[in-house]
Amino acid sequence: MLQSLSHLFRRRWRRIAVTLIPLVFALLHVADVLHLQVLERLDNIIYDTRLRVTMPRTLDERIVIVDIDEKSLGRVGQWPWRRDKMAALVRELFERQQVSVIGFDVLFAEADESSGLSTLQELAQGPLRSQPAFQEQLKRLAPSLDYDALFAQSLRGQPVVLGYYLSGEDRDGITKGMLPDPALPLERLRGLPLGATTWRGYSSNIEALTHAAPAAGFFNSITDEDGVVRSLPLLAEYQGQYYESLALAMFRTAIGLPEIHPGFVNPTPVGTHDLLQSIMLRQDGRTLALPVDQQLATLIPYRGPGDAKGGSFRYISASDVLDGVLPPGQLKDQLVLVGSTAPGLLDLRVTPVGRTYPGVETHANVLSAFLDGKSIVRPDYAAGFDVLQLLCAGLLLAVALPLLSASSAVLLSAGVVSALVGLNLWMYIAQGLALPLATALVMSMLAFALNMAYGYFVESRSKRELAALFSAYVPPELVAEMVKQPEHYSMQATNRELTVMFCDMRGFTAMSERMEPLQLQALLNEVFSKLTHIIRSHRGTIDKYMGDCVMAFWGAPVATPDHAQLAVTAALEMSQAIGQINANHRQRGLPEIGVGIGLNTGVMCVGDMGSDIRRSYTVIGDAVNLGSRLEGLSKHYGTSIVVSESAMQLAPQFVWQAMDRVRVKGKAQAVPIYQPLAPRDQLPAELAEELVIWEGFLRAYAAQEWAQCDKLMAQLRGLRPRCTLYELYAARVEGLRGLPFEPDWDSATNFDTK
Repeated sequence: MLQSLSHLFRRRWRRIAVTLIPLVFALLHVADVLHLQVLERLDNIIYDTRLRVTMPRTLDERIVIVDIDEKSLGRVGQWPWRRDKMAALVRELFERQQVSVIGFDVLFAEADESSGLSTLQELAQGPLRSQPAFQEQLKRLAPSLDYDALFAQSLRGQPVVLGYYLSGEDRDGITKGMLPDPALPLERLRGLPLGATTWRGYSSNIEALTHAAPAAGFFNSITDEDGVVRSLPLLAEYQGQYYESLALAMFRTAIGLPEIHPGFVNPTPVGTHDLLQSIMLRQDGRTLALPVDQQLATLIPYRGPGDAKGGSFRYISASDVLDGVLPPGQLKDQLVLVGSTAPGLLDLRVTPVGRTYPGVETHANVLSAFLDGKSIVRPDYAAGFDVLQLLCAGLLLAVALPLLSASSAVLLSAGVVSALVGLNLWMYIAQGLALPLATALVMSMLAFALNMAYGYFVESRSKRELAALFSAYVPPELVAEMVKQPEHYSMQATNRELTVMFCDMRGFTAMSERMEPLQLQALLNEVFSKLTHIIRSHRGTIDKYMGDCVMAFWGAPVATPDHAQLAVTAALEMSQAIGQINANHRQRGLPEIGVGIGLNTGVMCVGDMGSDIRRSYTVIGDAVNLGSRLEGLSKHYGTSIVVSESAMQLAPQFVWQAMDRVRVKGKAQAVPIYQPLAPRDQLPAELAEELVIWEGFLRAYAAQEWAQCDKLMAQLRGLRPRCTLYELYAARVEGLRGLPFEPDWDSATNFDTK
């Protein structure tokens, strides 16, 4: 057995080597030797799709967003609001609503001088310093006019988290306001800086507010290269110190402000930066680990599409809180984030779940995940995991695919891709790990594609031989179809229900006497090319050209259930094409041509027919002969298309005009014949009215009511003079008028056609 396998591998080693090519490129990409940006973009697309599919889309009733929305701006005024308003907002939330924690996703970087207190103090120290009454009044009013002090007083001693942002755009860094104390003391580190996002400046709150609030956190997010916000840093570095995010600060405040400790990846420091696998929160002997990636960030586990209509968090207009609209205690024990969704305040971000996602809700999502004890991170071993899955999938496909049949190769490749997707989804849902997938998927699909392509080109030689063999028997337009899946086709004769068409050009003999041979050849080529294109475009098979006649059929070799409908559609288009050709001929001074088409549906023998010298794929049988007979009747009835009843019944999408019952050579029974007028949804109203009169005439004709026939025929000839069909029946009525009534009269017409 081992010997046979060895022989098999030696015979297929080239195909195995070709299948390994995608694996080599994938490993080079993961090792960052060959950077393929398209794979990174595809990984982001996969992550975003997986996130949207698995979002709970449920309301988290523990967190409320007090929204500085358009309504609030219209009610209270443009931002920033007076700090006494903010103090009133805080008091309302804590005293009347009894909330648990308030976090501000807004910044108070400038002192509030809207009360005019500073101006009054300048007057008191200047022109009005000699006015005791003014000095006394100012001393009495100053506390109520110091809005910053009022706001600071409302924050003092309360579980409040202020927000600020870190900046890194300027080389020297710009600082504004006062930063809070670092969240992670340096003595808890091991002498190396952490692998965190680093910033050069900040814009924070004024000193009075920073001192009053027990905690503060930055509200920066991480924007990926494609401009999408997918993660938030939990700790960030500024001048060697580490500060916490707004979501982390609110979570710590909600659970009693436990200490932050690092959870190192390695037991001992390695390299130039220390890596953390988690942020440890310790309090009273208990420890809670918050997993982080190499940037000390966590992926944002978005709950839903965002905004007040997103259904993830309850939004309350800030003006409703200030106006006391809410019943007392409605927000009891809830965590409140004060932020803005107003477009003018520029706190809207591009996220995987929305192009204009409120920035305040990104913090709400992370806070919600912390409360649930869940998080999503890209672990530090993501690259190693990617290498492992690439090797497992790539080697399996490279070894197995060349040994399998095409169908088995498809099943194996689909199984490998399904296993990769299933494992990745399970790690995401059950373990909270966002692991790479795009490279492994692309590698697997390319390995399959290259393996199939190699096999295809190797096997193309035998297919060309098969095509050469078939081309001696089958018209060339069928060879391309049959070569794709030769096992589905057989040259053996079989009986099938098909639709056959005979199309003959009228006036050809007269034209041949008047035109030069080359001119006649060009005319025939033009007409045949146009008609052939129409037949093929409707899945028809050209059987043969016979002088000025074309024979075609539908339903073989490729089975086509709607063969009759396609044949009728082609016939109508061919009739229209002849009209266009004649219009062109009139402009060029060439003779006009006519066309007669006969269609019949029935059981025919189809297959490889002929002699040892020449064979062809054709149809024979009584149903074929009837189609030829019907084509011959078209000139007699003055119409382009004559269709048998069997074909008509299989094409109910068209409006039909019954013409006659005919008894042709080779058929003992009379055959009803029809002509198609138009698709049912395209029949002109006047033609529909004419058809009603005609059907009434046929009933009167069959009943031998000649007076009624005369009346209706007069109407018909008035609607369409010089109609051959109507003139034919008018002559018949005139010839039958004097004959006695026959109860068993057979109205069928006898023809002895070739």
